[in-house]
Amino acid sequence: MSTSTTDPILEAREIHAWYGSSHVLHGVDLAIARGETVGLLGRNGMGKSTLIRTLLGHVTQREGHIRLFGEDFSRGRPHEVARRGVAYVPEGRGVFPNLSVRENLVMAAKPPQVAPRGRGWSLERVLSTFPRLAERFGHPGGQLSGGEQQMLSIGRALMTQPELIILDEATEGLAPLIVAEIWRVIGEIRADGIATLIVDRDYRKVLAHADRAVVLQKGSVVLQGASAELRDNASLAEFLGV
Repeated sequence: MSTSTTDPILEAREIHAWYGSSHVLHGVDLAIARGETVGLLGRNGMGKSTLIRTLLGHVTQREGHIRLFGEDFSRGRPHEVARRGVAYVPEGRGVFPNLSVRENLVMAAKPPQVAPRGRGWSLERVLSTFPRLAERFGHPGGQLSGGEQQMLSIGRALMTQPELIILDEATEGLAPLIVAEIWRVIGEIRADGIATLIVDRDYRKVLAHADRAVVLQKGSVVLQGASAELRDNASLAEFLGV
């Protein structure tokens, strides 16, 4: 299946990828335009994580190509992808437990004035957006609650002034109040014009925030389209097992 967007930040075509001897991705296409929010949906084990790892350079595809800002990144390394303006909020948060909240936030930060659009994300803005981080500013990341660590991971990603941010299960295992706060911030990210790829089990929330979505099943794209159209598609629940 093909995807058509104008002026894509990221474009992956006919991606085939393996884990060891297992052929996980089977000709996947994905494109994300500037300022666009895209949902990536599918049950567990359907290839979402492998696709993200391939886009970020952690897994090398054996067939197909990846272009980032019009340049060939088919063999791009993770640090090169990050340097080019792609931020990643991983499943499991990935904070540095021995560094303070402040140190986690500033370690890869770029000045807000280099943000590609809008007012950028300064330390002050992140702390205003996540007041709990301000309260825990000097504490080691390992002493934070799961929800606070997720806020820290998102704040750290935003302080790199990304053009594209990938959120991998950003609300998993969190209390309802924290989940609501994360979705509020996702809305703010979208309003800033930052392109976003969202992976989340709450497909209804994904479709409420995304312009469109792509559904994976057994490593292939089986359904895609505008969020409003997918909400009314009878096949969606079948593919997601809900």
